[in-house]
Amino acid sequence: MSDCIFCKIAAGEIPADKVYEDDKVLAFRDNHPRAPTHVLVIPKKHIASLNEASGDNIPDIAAAVAAIPQVAKADGVAESGYRVISNCGEDGGQTVFHLHFHVLGGRSFGPKLFRGDTAED
Repeated sequence: MSDCIFCKIAAGEIPADKVYEDDKVLAFRDNHPRAPTHVLVIPKKHIASLNEASGDNIPDIAAAVAAIPQVAKADGVAESGYRVISNCGEDGGQTVFHLHFHVLGGRSFGPKLFRGDTAED
């Protein structure tokens, strides 16, 4: 998709701090990290969100999911633990409409999704 920032990053048109890359997946550091480790894992193929998961793109989504443990291991958070989040739709907090998984680690998150009553942690 020509106006998608993540498609442009995957195509090498916009630089990113890459953590992992193969023929189907790219993982790069978030520009506005919410944790010491905050890596975005994306399929290179444009898929807007998990709402578009279907037979045609399941292999691309599976490849992105399979890359997550490799990213966690490379960043040193696999043993201590990490959180994976994929926001879906505007009300779900999605701001870039290209499927991506946030890999967050390097600190304790505890059992709750957020520390307080709001999404601001």
